[in-house]
Amino acid sequence: MTAKSQMKWTDDARACLRAGDGLVLPSVDPRSTPGYEGGKKAGQADLLAGLAQLSEYQERLFAARTAGAHDAVLLVLQGMDSAGKGGIVRHVVGGVDPQGVELAAFKAPTPDELEHDFLWRIEKRVPKPGFIGVFDRSHYEDVLIGKVRELADPDEIERRYDAIVDFERRLVAQGTRVIKVMLHASYEEQGARLMERLERPDKHWKYNPGDVDERSEWPAYQDAYQTAIRRTSTDEAPWFVVPADCKWYARLAVQALLLETLEDIDPAWPAADFEVETEIARLRSTF
Repeated sequence: MTAKSQMKWTDDARACLRAGDGLVLPSVDPRSTPGYEGGKKAGQADLLAGLAQLSEYQERLFAARTAGAHDAVLLVLQGMDSAGKGGIVRHVVGGVDPQGVELAAFKAPTPDELEHDFLWRIEKRVPKPGFIGVFDRSHYEDVLIGKVRELADPDEIERRYDAIVDFERRLVAQGTRVIKVMLHASYEEQGARLMERLERPDKHWKYNPGDVDERSEWPAYQDAYQTAIRRTSTDEAPWFVVPADCKWYARLAVQALLLETLEDIDPAWPAADFEVETEIARLRSTF
């Protein structure tokens, strides 16, 4: 049995979290725990249990590239400010060997990046074969902030949806599995997390005054997310909406999505390209 099958999941995470064609984002309860029957204590224990298997899969994926395997995984994390993206990076991806992980945190485009198509800077950071890539924010900012703040006209936003679909299909065709996660936190939970950043000196560094400005556009962002997910969720690269008010569940759910994807790949250890017994004998002769 795998670590995933030993957890308290009643359904595969990819099945119960996948966004349907008619997604209505407000109908998804941010405090729910779809597909999981345990509570916080069980979830934390299961997260730890799943880490061992995730680490093994990551090492196998990394090793398989030396034998010519082209498989890679790209985890796209999106969500409103304080939705928990950083916690996913630390508590889920941070538990595997860092040499096999490529993390990209996309901020506002630089002047140089603005001179190119919006996907130009993204293309340069896609994971190489054998790697797990993580986008902490991504190309979707260009159809989220771009739409809400009217940084691009409606025709350009429409073009970007199609460009994103084509881009992700090319990635998948090249051997990259794309896991797109929208961390769905509630307005109330976001307010509480931002207030904690203000009330605790050790969290002041995480606070950005601009977060309050973006919070004032909450309904517009929810609409932008719903539209983007509907327009760009495909069989090749589906979206998963993960309720994020319970941090322990969001972390466990993303770990499950990664485990299920890596189970599908099932990367194999490369066979030795030398005579093992001969090398054992040679090594023994040096003792």
